[in-house]
Amino acid sequence: MAVTPNLPLLLLATFLLLAAAPLPSAAEKFVVGDKKNWAPNVNYTTWPDQYHFHVGDWLQFNYAKGMYDVVQVANQTAYDKCDPSNPLVSYDRGRGFVFQLNYTGRYYFICSRGYCWSGMKVTVLVEDSPAQPPHAAAPSPNAAARHGVVSWAVAAAAASLCAAVLGLPFAV
Repeated sequence: MAVTPNLPLLLLATFLLLAAAPLPSAAEKFVVGDKKNWAPNVNYTTWPDQYHFHVGDWLQFNYAKGMYDVVQVANQTAYDKCDPSNPLVSYDRGRGFVFQLNYTGRYYFICSRGYCWSGMKVTVLVEDSPAQPPHAAAPSPNAAARHGVVSWAVAAAAASLCAAVLGLPFAV
């Protein structure tokens, strides 16, 4: 005799597991050059030093329309020589470009319109996403209370739904 799983209970268990799962860490967006944006006469050699870049993060290049471009070059040599002849990515439309950092390692970006020679180039080192600590610091009492209420409400709603599907009485 084959045993068939009880679909409503399986749905409840799945829902409760998903509700209790921690949220993935959010990717960050970094505006290259901060308030100075992607423009000449900005020191891009020190700009990345104040940040940690991780896989999944985004670089946002904001620039004057029609004046500049963003070219990702493959290596340090092309970066040092301001050589855009074999670009990995080249973008010159609009007023900006958003680029996702999809792998660990060093990324190199230059402006190919002559401004690279005056320092309009940036390189960033991308690391793996930081691991969640096994035991996070204890939440504040208010946060713990809110979490408890939300967890209770989710569990109660799921139990009520399952009771209704199974035709069982349920009271909160």
